[in-house]
Amino acid sequence: MEGRNQTHVTEFILLGLSDEGGLQSLLFWVFLSMYLVTFTGNLLMILAIITDSRLHTPMYFFLSNLSFSDICFTSTTVPKMLLNIQTQSRVISYKGCLSQMYFFMLFVGLDNFLLTVMAYDRFVAICHPLHYMVIMNPKFCSILLLVPWILSVLTSLLHDLLILRLSFCTELEILHFFCELKQVLQLACSDTFLNDLMIYVTSGLLGVVPLTGILFSYSRIVTSILRISSVRGKCKAFSTCGSHLSVVSLFYGTSLGVYLSFAASQNSRASAIASVMFTVVTPMLNPFIYGLRNRDIKQALRRLLWISRSPTTILCTEIENAFAAPRKSTPVISDDMST
Repeated sequence: MEGRNQTHVTEFILLGLSDEGGLQSLLFWVFLSMYLVTFTGNLLMILAIITDSRLHTPMYFFLSNLSFSDICFTSTTVPKMLLNIQTQSRVISYKGCLSQMYFFMLFVGLDNFLLTVMAYDRFVAICHPLHYMVIMNPKFCSILLLVPWILSVLTSLLHDLLILRLSFCTELEILHFFCELKQVLQLACSDTFLNDLMIYVTSGLLGVVPLTGILFSYSRIVTSILRISSVRGKCKAFSTCGSHLSVVSLFYGTSLGVYLSFAASQNSRASAIASVMFTVVTPMLNPFIYGLRNRDIKQALRRLLWISRSPTTILCTEIENAFAAPRKSTPVISDDMST
């Protein structure tokens, strides 16, 4: 085994989703379309929240950060895969692989924490409505955003540093379309016990604990909603949580699917295909879930799209208005002169 060690790794081979050459062109256009939809949808969400003063509330503040995280999350994997398909190369450098793993874990962790923070925000809004603005003040919201960033950065850095201590065998083919941590660890020739241990520890702290917080928040929310006497009040309270519940179900459902597929078939592309739902489809659907279910977001998007009309259209409108104003005042002036 020691004779097969390669201590100075320079590159890995990403085998992607398929070996069939005929599917490469189809995969390129499908993933390019999904990436553009994801990038555009989340960017519109951010711009709509920034430009509309009525959306400058804690809930939409966290939602804009979730959209930013989703853009970065998708951008860590899809552009490299598209580049490899276009250049017909499956190579990724060792440094590039470490960077991809780092940012992937960073934004996965950040998504996870933001969903937990948003659940807490809904808990305060429904269970303590009179104290909502006092509790969710700007300073506390900044702390709720800063702590997830710090924890995600440190956790990702820890896993990357533990990778640096490993030596790898001569077989450096990754059965995935990006550098996934567990797939990379399978290629190591040295002992990965510490790496595996830290994966379980961080998964428990950064996965189980936030999920427990979400479930606890919604258990209290449901209890409070059931105490509301009017049916209309119950529906209104549930509607404020519907979008977030859909995103949480999608996020944890797809991540669980990736884990189960990897555990069931470690030597196939099943986990890679399942990862598409988690890494590409989920960030793409999030803007649609919030945009279609939230009236304030829809109004802000309409206003944003109206403001962002082409400069030529705006210029023509301004010129038309400029000429229209004197025409309206002409009769008044002539009447005054005639008198």
